[in-house]
Amino acid sequence: MKILVVNKKLHFNYEVIEKIEAGIVLKGTEVKSIHLNNANISDAYVIFRKGEPFILNMHIAPYSHGNIYNPDPLRTRKLLLNKKEIIKLSYKIKKEGLTIVPSKIYWSKNKLKVEIALVKGKKLFDKRQAIKDRDNKREAKKHLGKNIY
Repeated sequence: MKILVVNKKLHFNYEVIEKIEAGIVLKGTEVKSIHLNNANISDAYVIFRKGEPFILNMHIAPYSHGNIYNPDPLRTRKLLLNKKEIIKLSYKIKKEGLTIVPSKIYWSKNKLKVEIALVKGKKLFDKRQAIKDRDNKREAKKHLGKNIY
């Protein structure tokens, strides 16, 4: 498994409940562009239209060696999931008020896969606490490093 793109804001902005692997429908030059790490999924999210999952705001830069027929960088892309997974996710979104966001894009058996995460948004005070914990860990690491040498 080779990870190509990671959503770095995921754990800061959201509390992850569940992760699921999904396929994605892409065009040829989009695959090449993702392979060159020219994609951004930090603002992307998943919606359901007519019982089918689609990913929005996933930016895939136009392939540099492509032609004039490169697809739109922010176009809506379809996700490939089993029917049971679609029903389960759509139920959780409607009843529990959760969101689905992509967490990473990777190669799996010569196919591009998207790991989507069922998440709950963090409140502002939760984010402040995460920043405080991160700073405390950094300070502790710095002080331990000075005492060792």
